Amino acid sequence: MADGSLDAEVVIVGGGIAGLATAVALQRAGVAPGGRGILVLERHPELRATGTAMTVFPNGWFALRALGVAHKLTSRYDVIEKSRVTNLETGTTQVFRFAGNKRSDEVRMRAVDRKALLDALADELPPGMVRFSSKLVSIDAIPATSGSSEATVLRLEDGAVIRAKILIGCDGVHSVVARWLGLSEPLRSGRSTIRGLSVYPSGHGLKQEIRQYLSNGIRAGLLPISNTGIYWYLVNNTIPQGNVAEKVASADPVKILREVTENLGAHLPAEYLDVVRNTDLRNLSWAPLLYRNPWGVLTGKAARGTVTVAGDAFHPMTPEMAQGGCSALEDAVVLARALSQAATPSEGLAAYVAKRRGRATWLVAVAYVSGWVQQGGTNVHAAVGWVVRLFRDWIFFRFVFPRLADTMWYNCGDLVPCKNHTE
Repeated sequence: MADGSLDAEVVIVGGGIAGLATAVALQRAGVAPGGRGILVLERHPELRATGTAMTVFPNGWFALRALGVAHKLTSRYDVIEKSRVTNLETGTTQVFRFAGNKRSDEVRMRAVDRKALLDALADELPPGMVRFSSKLVSIDAIPATSGSSEATVLRLEDGAVIRAKILIGCDGVHSVVARWLGLSEPLRSGRSTIRGLSVYPSGHGLKQEIRQYLSNGIRAGLLPISNTGIYWYLVNNTIPQGNVAEKVASADPVKILREVTENLGAHLPAEYLDVVRNTDLRNLSWAPLLYRNPWGVLTGKAARGTVTVAGDAFHPMTPEMAQGGCSALEDAVVLARALSQAATPSEGLAAYVAKRRGRATWLVAVAYVSGWVQQGGTNVHAAVGWVVRLFRDWIFFRFVFPRLADTMWYNCGDLVPCKNHTE
């Protein structure tokens, strides 16, 4: 631009899983061959993995295969087929398998290190594509004229100005781009989660399976991600007006650990508490679980001209179906394919949103309801909670969850290089 600001064909806001996956997908689909014209804006000074581990179900592996990075990860992480769910109030344990009748070694469930996934995606991008310490503060649309196509002007916190032909917001739950589009604000689910990673240099010795423990208002679990690392979590009901202990402890890992071992999780099995006490404090967090109202996902304006959103910026969801990251990978593939096949960028983005709305709405709703049921009801009357727990223990895990698991076998398809429509 004549005023010294920067021009870019495609600007992706956010250098997390959704943002990097989208950049890789655009390259592979031929929308921006070799990454030419793509700029990824990351507000942190380096790539930053929020959370410790990510459970990748078959739909995530289908997407990673389309992105050309699945082979980098499948050999590093073991398959997880089994989950044990123990009700601490009754002492009963239910065991179920994830694979069902749709077994495939390449796409079976694995837990991966989030940082390893980010690195695998980043390695596919040319140097300099990701601009660090770049926080977006405002967006202005420039309508098309007889001499130029429609564009978007972005202003960053450091004073930089960028003009983008296509803007894709992958900037998370509190997305600036989603707010500009007018999507509804994320809602609190009434649940919070504490997440940690415990490291055992000499090996932990646990079986490669998920172990989940249920009690009144608490759901906790262990998930080995390697021979030396165990991801653990604890989900607790939050008081509607705000959990004081949570607010005080959320920024202090030592206090978080103490809250788990001495209060919220004090009644949990010794095996679980031993893992918690071995936590690497650098990988410990406590945060509320947020989601977008499914109706807002289904009907909200997720694209305007040449601007859209993907991942948590589009459809934030609670983690009970482990589909937040997997659905972001799906978004990347579908978005790139839609752009590569459309006559104009605006038509491509509209086609992408139309394709993703229904599935994203379903995932958000199913995740929320699944979490509510597994939690035994969230902040409900005692009698209602008793009915929900009865349904959970006798029907949900036995009959409903296996059906919901079919959602995890969705194949978003492949990427075939097509004409670059950003030119």
